[in-house]
Amino acid sequence: MADMQSAMRQKDSTRLNAIRLLRAALQRREVDERETLDDEGVLGIIQKMIKQSRDAITQFENGQRHDLVEKELSLISVLQQYLPQQLNEAAIIEAVAATISDLGAGGLRDMGKVMGQLKAQLQGRADMGQVSTLVKEKLTG
Repeated sequence: MADMQSAMRQKDSTRLNAIRLLRAALQRREVDERETLDDEGVLGIIQKMIKQSRDAITQFENGQRHDLVEKELSLISVLQQYLPQQLNEAAIIEAVAATISDLGAGGLRDMGKVMGQLKAQLQGRADMGQVSTLVKEKLTG
């Protein structure tokens, strides 16, 4: 709410619209599920919104809609401010290798087990699509 009021005072319509979209998504989830979201639930919604925006960017680029690409990029930049500090690729690779070693995973059949463990560790601090790709590479290579 404080960020929304600040955006209103500064007349930052891009930031204001992004915050309103986020608040609407959070309220919709709370009403639909009839529960109060905890931090993990909020992070999940933010990550889902970022993923949807990235997918939209791909579609808009294919359709030569650069104005909409810029709008989605600005939405992503605002939403990312509400996520914890993101891990760099080296830290993600290290976490993937350690988890595979700890679980004794030996092939793609163990991918679900590895991803379940990593999701608990890295949720909100890493792009899980990137993590999934790294796990698949490690388990097949």
